[in-house]
Amino acid sequence: MMTKVGIKSAGTTAPSRSSPKRAELSEEDKSKDAFFVRVAEIAEAMIARHGKDFAMGTMLLSAKFIAEGKPFGSRAGGGDDNSNAVKPA
Repeated sequence: MMTKVGIKSAGTTAPSRSSPKRAELSEEDKSKDAFFVRVAEIAEAMIARHGKDFAMGTMLLSAKFIAEGKPFGSRAGGGDDNSNAVKPA
C-alpha cells in the first residue's frame, strides 16, 4: 500500500526496475526500511491530526533528544510527568 509520502508499507515490495541481478537487502537494511516505514506512518498520522508544523516540531525535538542522549520518558510507561513543571515565560 502506497502512503502519501510515497513509501510502501512493510511486507510489500514493488517490482524491481533495475537489473535482475540486484543484490538482496541485508537483514539490517530490511530492519531499517521497516523502521522508516513506521516513522513515515506516524508522521502522516500527526500531520492528519495536528498539521505539518506539529509533525516537524515533534521530529526535530526527537532528533535533539537523540543527539543529546536524553531519555524520551513515556508517561504511559511511568515516565516523568512534567505537567506541573514551571515553563519559561
